[in-house]
Amino acid sequence: MRSGRLRTRSAAVAVTLVLLAFGSGQAFAHTPEPPAPPQYTAVDLGTLGGSGSRGVALDRDTVVGNSETAGAEWHAFAYDRSTRVMTDLGTLGGSSSDAVDVQGRHVIGNATLPDGTRRGFVYDLRTRRMQALGTFGGTDSQVRAISGHTVVGSARTPGNQSTHAFVYDIRTEVMTDLGTPADPAGVSSPIGISQGRFVAGTWNVPGAQYDGGRPFVYDLRTHVMTDVGLHGGVYSKATSFSGHTIVGITQPQPSGDTGELPPTHGFAYDIRTRIWTDLGAEMAYQPLVTGHTVVASNRPAAYALDLTTRTMTPFGPGPGRTGINAVGGQFVVGEAFPGPFCYVYRIDTRRLTRLHALGGIQATASGVDRHGSVTGSSATAPPDPSTPNGPYHATLWTLSAT
Repeated sequence: MRSGRLRTRSAAVAVTLVLLAFGSGQAFAHTPEPPAPPQYTAVDLGTLGGSGSRGVALDRDTVVGNSETAGAEWHAFAYDRSTRVMTDLGTLGGSSSDAVDVQGRHVIGNATLPDGTRRGFVYDLRTRRMQALGTFGGTDSQVRAISGHTVVGSARTPGNQSTHAFVYDIRTEVMTDLGTPADPAGVSSPIGISQGRFVAGTWNVPGAQYDGGRPFVYDLRTHVMTDVGLHGGVYSKATSFSGHTIVGITQPQPSGDTGELPPTHGFAYDIRTRIWTDLGAEMAYQPLVTGHTVVASNRPAAYALDLTTRTMTPFGPGPGRTGINAVGGQFVVGEAFPGPFCYVYRIDTRRLTRLHALGGIQATASGVDRHGSVTGSSATAPPDPSTPNGPYHATLWTLSAT
């Protein structure tokens, strides 16, 4: 978070697909037309002196992203939602940096060193200090996610022979190699951390017949990495982790005498019960999980699948393709094509709202918080009538007061 297809329009009656059992029979039910979608206000976050910028992630207080500077470099920024001030986070001595996520006072991202190699960083918004993360003897490292005082990412080993997942404690500044079940040749990379204790990701051994990997979960208390397994497939990849649920994609075994691989499927794995659920081909393109709902896109619609009731609901503005970029609480954001035109979809009310650009036509959405605020990038007003879009600026969309 790649065959059945369903089309839906936001103004049409929603069609809910109820799965009697995953992969076995389907029943259709009509639901009442949802109420009018909420209205959003778009705020131009500006730039660091250059022509363009883009928002990446946000929380209640801060939006983070990347912006071109007056010197034509791209730097990570933090935008204070209360003071409306954009701050250049700088680099690690090189020419570029990019933000990945924000939680409270800490921004995580990646930046270049003077020699051009890249390292993950943690930036403290209170002290305005950027802390570089190390490696395991190789040249590069990168961060992926933050939860509390724990950052997860991946780093190169000596001679850049492999890449291993790591956890970094912001308080102690200690970075721990999580390894792989096939040390030292294996490769591991995390996709997220949950409950401050469990890290999920994908590991693999380079040179295997199907180099797509296998999901893992690492317990920070017991220091044990568990191979989730393939469950009859030839490879699997974790794409999202929330609560006790890992979701991802899996490649079923070749079928027939031709040896051709069938379409990939989505899967969900409960780390408590160790139950693996095949979610079918509809949920096979970059599935994401929030609470007990999995969302994924498969042309032309996107789908929201309730893991408790096994109810699948298609959504999207139609009639083009609907992509998904991020989830937060009950909210999903992404783009619709042709366009792109971005949207926010609320899972519990099944309401979809198109997010308008800053005077241009096109826009993309990259992050959403649990309160429905969205960040991304959108076109400003065109400089002349011959073009539909002006420069793209980082944008914050917030729910309008009613």
